[in-house]
Amino acid sequence: MTGYIIGTGNISPQETYDNTVFLRESAYHSSGRFMCIEPADYEKFIDPKLLRRMSRLIRMSYTAARICLEDAGITVPDAIITGSGMGCLEDTERFLSAIYQNDEKLLPPTPFIQSTHNTIGAQIALMLQCTNYNMTYSQRGISFENALTDAFMLLNEPEYKNVLVGGFDEMTDNQMILYNRLGYYKKEPVSGMNLIRSGTAGTAAGEGNTFFVLSSQQSENCYAIIRDVMTISQATDESFVKDRMLEFLRENRIPAKEIDLCIGGFSGDVNSDLIYHKVFNDLFPDSAIAGFKHLCGEYHTASAFAVWLAAKILKHNEIPPAVLLKPAPVRTIKNILIWNHYRNQSDSMILLSACC
Repeated sequence: MTGYIIGTGNISPQETYDNTVFLRESAYHSSGRFMCIEPADYEKFIDPKLLRRMSRLIRMSYTAARICLEDAGITVPDAIITGSGMGCLEDTERFLSAIYQNDEKLLPPTPFIQSTHNTIGAQIALMLQCTNYNMTYSQRGISFENALTDAFMLLNEPEYKNVLVGGFDEMTDNQMILYNRLGYYKKEPVSGMNLIRSGTAGTAAGEGNTFFVLSSQQSENCYAIIRDVMTISQATDESFVKDRMLEFLRENRIPAKEIDLCIGGFSGDVNSDLIYHKVFNDLFPDSAIAGFKHLCGEYHTASAFAVWLAAKILKHNEIPPAVLLKPAPVRTIKNILIWNHYRNQSDSMILLSACC
């Protein structure tokens, strides 16, 4: 499975929506809730009349998709594939609240229409007038990875040249309250590298909207090659993960010693981060190690942010200091392995290489 990244669009808790800048400065979120930094002027991308009816997640995701398509120089993609763990949560909550408050009468239709997981893919298709293949995946922490897998299969078909793939999730006030009760987040808000080094239970809430144009053919605007993706469910055993990881690399004919950078989903939760240190130290002792969730927080499709980070690193051949956890000897960065261990529920591995 191979796909060339020829365009990116990312609206995240960092200032990433501008493709001309690559993590020049990292934004500090002291509240323990990492909210997206939105573009100042949405009207560059969305008709003001339509903007009024859009929820926050829809306007962010559509704008990220537009930025991505413009970056790739494409007007209408051959397919739209999205992944989301929770979908349009704000609209879902609004509709459910209306059912309760209005005694199940005179319910507003817009929140209901916009409450489904496939709302983002449908809205993008409607606004681009794209009647091609459209699919949404929702499998918690591997939603984006399943979207990638579908995109790879489409790119093997001759009629699909360019596929728009995205991962998105939002954090609402109600979700924040519920997840706090479940002990998902830290009791004392921390941000930046302090999140990863905290050594306590819990993480920080995050959200994001990240899109890519994957092509079956390499172009001058190529960021990176996504070589393969693999997912594992309920893998809490360290040795099992190591075996699958080595098998994954063997299948792609890349020895562990040729991985220049490992990007791990260190969330700051002492209960789930321990496995990263053990596996990385055993399999990749000479590779650089980086994190990303201290920039975007924890959410179901945070791995999409990691792919964006890896693609930018490979294009610029530069690892931003804000993400580097363990340096390595200076060398050209050719291969990056992303590993996301999501709440001891699922693991995913994504392998990227530099464009030739």
